[in-house]
Amino acid sequence: MPRVKTGIVRRRRHKKVLKRAKGFWGSRSKQYKNAFQTLLNAATYEYRDRRNKKRDFRRLWIQRINAGARLHGMNYSTFISGLKKAGVGLDRKILADLAAREPETFATLVETAKGAHAA
Repeated sequence: MPRVKTGIVRRRRHKKVLKRAKGFWGSRSKQYKNAFQTLLNAATYEYRDRRNKKRDFRRLWIQRINAGARLHGMNYSTFISGLKKAGVGLDRKILADLAAREPETFATLVETAKGAHAA
């Protein structure tokens, strides 16, 4: 059986890896072996942080809602509990956006939550 040379296949594979490794520091973007190892590590961070991003945004939304609710004399937990009792079905992403961009609308939601929580 004749010997098969990798020639163009290897070159294409290396080029693909080195293209993805652009911007890495030093030999990590120049040498195939270093670039490949770095990309393997980067892939684990990528995978993990796609999940962490969801946590981080939820925490941010909760902080914004809490800050908005406290401006109207209410804390986060009683606000959310009041909204649930009132049957308001807005999620935290929308509530945080309202708290930041439309304080008047958010104030009406706080009043709704206060009324439902008191009752």
